Amino acid sequence: MSRSPPAPLHIGIIAAEPSGDLLGGGLMTALCAMHPNIRFSGVGGTHMSQQGLNSLEPIESLSVMGLIEVLSHLPRLLGIRKKLLTYWRDNPPDVFIGIDAPDFNLPIARQLKSHGVATAHYVSPTIWAWRSGRTKTIRQATDMVLSIFPFEHAFLQQQHITTRYVGHTLAAKIPLQPDQTEARQSLNIQPQASVLALLPGSRHSEIKRLARPFLQTAQACQASLPKLQLIVPLVNESAMHCWRAEHAKHAPELKLQEILTGSHQAMAAADVLLTASGTATFEGLLNKRPMVIGYKLHPLTHWLLKTFNLVKAKHIGMANLLADERLAPEFIQGNCEALNLAPAVLEFFTNATLREKIQDRYQKIHQSLQQPTDQLAANAITELMQTRPQLT
Repeated sequence: MSRSPPAPLHIGIIAAEPSGDLLGGGLMTALCAMHPNIRFSGVGGTHMSQQGLNSLEPIESLSVMGLIEVLSHLPRLLGIRKKLLTYWRDNPPDVFIGIDAPDFNLPIARQLKSHGVATAHYVSPTIWAWRSGRTKTIRQATDMVLSIFPFEHAFLQQQHITTRYVGHTLAAKIPLQPDQTEARQSLNIQPQASVLALLPGSRHSEIKRLARPFLQTAQACQASLPKLQLIVPLVNESAMHCWRAEHAKHAPELKLQEILTGSHQAMAAADVLLTASGTATFEGLLNKRPMVIGYKLHPLTHWLLKTFNLVKAKHIGMANLLADERLAPEFIQGNCEALNLAPAVLEFFTNATLREKIQDRYQKIHQSLQQPTDQLAANAITELMQTRPQLT
């Protein structure tokens, strides 16, 4: 009598941002290699869809950031959360993986865990920087946190949170010596050109706040370096449309090259980066590019953070956190204006010794971070499924 094939493993997984989609895609690839009979349901982008994700909601629906910004989207976000929990109540996963977005993912993890589902959170919430009181929530909601940076792993262990250090997939995928010549050839940029890349973020709210100061900075830099070329990598067509509207509004005469081929190629082709804070600063480090960081929050969000002293970290840029010094100048809120940004950008173009110092430091940090991330993360998820007792 032949046996029926085993039921496929079912993984519930949510990524709310392009950076999370990249992590999720790599993890799913490794899990598929280890468990051929596997299926995935949840929310993700292009990378995760390519690995067979049954997408229950577009990833763009979850791309909201900031204390005040979330409020206007709260009813819709709560509706999406309810929809996902209803699906997983009727189709229970063997494990749930929330990738970043802790305010959205941890409540889902907590409910699923209470019903016997193993839960993991990929990318440590920034409890080392702000809202440290969330440690209790993390313990209640997750069986394991996959940390991507060494200092996060150490902090989680101090808080008695089960954690596995897996590194960041980009540290394995981006070469230690990015090929600037090849990147410029692919973008039709002359080898000897001076190139500034503008990276205004992936969310529409980020682009709308940063476009004007970034464009004005580019204009000021071109006034000092007339042959300076400008490239702007954008994450998708929606972000491109938003950027073009801001470009037309604030600097329609400014010539620049907009690309959808990915930020890594643009960073490799550039000499200097002007970037929003976030994953882009880590990507800039891995590409060994000097960078200037600018960011603007919703005014009320910024006021709350300042008034209640909610942010504890010394730096906002991950590149600076990993270096433990401000190699990338940071200009936040009212300081994020061309008057401050342009001189900082021009300093990197004119000071070769400074560029070389930073590139050497970034090289050493990159080497220290290289891990087989996707495989380590898949191993940790497999271990979790095998060892966590299920509720009956």
